[in-house]
Amino acid sequence: MAIKVHHLRPAPGAKTPKTRVGRGEGSKGKTAGRGTKGTGARKNTGAAFEGGQMPLHMRLPKIKGLKNRPRNKVVFQVVNLDRLAELFPNGGEVGPDELFQAGAVRKNQPVKVLGSGELGGVSLTVKAHAFSESAKEKIAAAGGSATEL
Repeated sequence: MAIKVHHLRPAPGAKTPKTRVGRGEGSKGKTAGRGTKGTGARKNTGAAFEGGQMPLHMRLPKIKGLKNRPRNKVVFQVVNLDRLAELFPNGGEVGPDELFQAGAVRKNQPVKVLGSGELGGVSLTVKAHAFSESAKEKIAAAGGSATEL
């Protein structure tokens, strides 16, 4: 005889009747698993309730107010002179595109050259969006030129 869908039954003990708590002393009655007295025994509290402590949603600012950050701030990709000397040991022309190909900066971002480190006698023609004063002096001293874009 083949087994059919209507012959299938759950395993013995797999299905137990629902326990109806709080319906008299004889069957899980009285406190019904809620302990004795207190808010939890009498009613439910909201998910945001923190036991009387000022809740997180009330501690945080209500409206997006003044945040003192400049709207038009320019964030430069920074390159130091010692990194330039390391990337371009033979000298030559250096611009944002060459720096991007060398992996020193991100693409289509303004570049600023800072004067940390030495060029070590490498003569570079550097084109960037900004230079620090010390970087300009060191580039000129090494026989190169600094041009702002």
